Amino acid sequence: MAKFTYKVAYPLILSAIFIITIFIALDYENMTPSFYIVIILVAVYVFFFGYATGERLASPVKELLERANRLSKGDLSDRIYLDTKDEIEELAKVYNRLAEELEESSNREKNTERSVDIKVRAKTKALEETINALEQKVNNRTIELDRLAKQLEKSQKKVIPGDTEKIETTQNVVEENPTPSKKIPSISDENNLEE
Repeated sequence: MAKFTYKVAYPLILSAIFIITIFIALDYENMTPSFYIVIILVAVYVFFFGYATGERLASPVKELLERANRLSKGDLSDRIYLDTKDEIEELAKVYNRLAEELEESSNREKNTERSVDIKVRAKTKALEETINALEQKVNNRTIELDRLAKQLEKSQKKVIPGDTEKIETTQNVVEENPTPSKKIPSISDENNLEE
């Protein structure tokens, strides 16, 4: 930030030196040693005045720059309060509003992330419960099928080889002559019977 201080101080110092040079040029012949002392004191005063003015203007800008760097690094709660009664104070107010809006936006984003995370966990939990229930059903069915397959194997071992032909013949007869289904009388049939 020294650059800003020098940018303000140099023009002031140079303009004072220019004015002093003009005074010297105008009254060069009548200069006394006391005039040289006054000129040197004025030059020293102008130098320090220029530097102090540059520092006075640069100090709030330095502060604002430091806070802006903190904000860019993620410190959204940082605020700056300057009482310069000029544009720099207005800039500090704009900075504070910007920092406040960024902080609110960040908080809303974090709350949204938490909300979405909770909803996703709830949906995931429900899906996991459904998957577990389906896996349990599949396991139960698999166990049941294994048990039935073992029973079928046992019953096939018990069947006598000659009985296999009888079973096949019985199956063919059933397929050729299916048993008629019994018709259940309906209300209209009962009405027909009463007439």
